Amino acid sequence: MTIRDITIAKLQQLSEPLLQKVSDFIDFVIHKHQAEISDSQPHETLVKSWSQWFEVVEHLEVTPPEPASNYQQLLLNKYRQQGLEL
Repeated sequence: MTIRDITIAKLQQLSEPLLQKVSDFIDFVIHKHQAEISDSQPHETLVKSWSQWFEVVEHLEVTPPEPASNYQQLLLNKYRQQGLEL
C-alpha cells in the first residue's frame, strides 16, 4: 500500500468532526507549502516578466484612428494648420 492508500483508509475511519479538523489541517499545510514556494522564488522572476512586458509594449506602434466623418477631418486639418498635433 502507498502512503496515499494508508491515509485514505485512516480518513474513512474518522468521524465527521475529526474529518473537519483533518480537512482544516490539510488546508493549512497546502497554504504553508504555497507560501514557502513563493518565498523561495526570487522576485527577480517577477521583475524580469514585467520588464519583458514593458519592452514589448514600448515597441508597439500606435496609429491614430481614421476620422469617421468629414467634420472630424476638417477639424483635424484646422488643428494641424495651427501647429497642433493630435
